[in-house]
Amino acid sequence: MAQATPPREHLFEVLRDFDHAMLVTRSLDGHIHARPMAVAELEADADAYFVTAIDSPKVAEIEADPRATLTFQGPKRFATLCGTVHVVRDRALLDRLWKDAWKVWFPRGKDDPEISLLKFDAEHGELWDNAGAEGIKYGLEAIKAYAKGERISTEGTGHERVDL
Repeated sequence: MAQATPPREHLFEVLRDFDHAMLVTRSLDGHIHARPMAVAELEADADAYFVTAIDSPKVAEIEADPRATLTFQGPKRFATLCGTVHVVRDRALLDRLWKDAWKVWFPRGKDDPEISLLKFDAEHGELWDNAGAEGIKYGLEAIKAYAKGERISTEGTGHERVDL
């Protein structure tokens, strides 16, 4: 029998399919603030890079409180990461990660003095993977729970917690 994918590898497998995430920070007035961000790079340990303007309100939020959450959502796969985020002003890294699509936000290109990177350092994550065999298993568990008039359990149905 094949051995299940280790949780950390499974999390990375799920995350690498996403081009965007919702970055959730705490605003300066204490409210939760979420916004979509294009993923510039995702590392195998679930750390991630994003591009932003140095004068963006999110930079002030991050400098005041670096704790953040990333959320990812697809039709059958979902993930969250909790960790810290900080501003990175590394031109060589920016050159390596640069995508021409970012000219929408930075018309002067990668040499724009306002451009910077955000590095998200993941501490732990959760995933819900209801694709493939896991989706079939979840569907069968849902049918059984419905027929019995019970609440479905998420145990063993594609939900994993991962320390990073």
